[in-house]
Amino acid sequence: MGEQKYSIDRDLKEAEAMADSLASYVRQNELYGQAGRGFFSNMPSLTVGALLTRLRRLDVLRDQMSGPQRQKFSSVQARHDQVAREWQHHYEGKLTREANSRLDAMRPFFEECASDPRLCARVYMPETLRRTIAQECLDALDRTGQLPDELRDKVRNVDGSLRRIVRPSAFVWDSALKQAYPQEIFWWLYHQPPTGEEK
Repeated sequence: MGEQKYSIDRDLKEAEAMADSLASYVRQNELYGQAGRGFFSNMPSLTVGALLTRLRRLDVLRDQMSGPQRQKFSSVQARHDQVAREWQHHYEGKLTREANSRLDAMRPFFEECASDPRLCARVYMPETLRRTIAQECLDALDRTGQLPDELRDKVRNVDGSLRRIVRPSAFVWDSALKQAYPQEIFWWLYHQPPTGEEK
């Protein structure tokens, strides 16, 4: 996972590929699109939330970029903003679907933790990314006043289930990303399930 060993170059490359395909993606029905070229591209799936996640990190880490990296980031950000404006209805529809999908996808994790608490800690990392991308979608919808009440309720329920499983810990991702994720908002990145080895 890129969050465990972070690279500005990789995030920028992925964000650029996602932004290049964003305009056509938001008008399609598929929730998980393709960034980059070719069926065997090693790019992660294109979603609005995945792109927003990368844009947040890159924006916070902008002072660590080279001049060409900053230029590329500004171009990627501008392309994203243009699509968000020009295709607002489609863009917001994707955000709503994605937030619901990612929150729903956490259910098997809660079931696994209930049936095998020792496994819970070992399978937590993908859930941190899932919950973080969902938060990007929620924040974007909230900024436009389009966050549905039922989605607010769903995230409260998911977070309630998550809080019953995890305990406070050090930041779980690469420390380079810590400044992008304040604990008061992204609290799950500062928590982990107990390993089962604690006395």
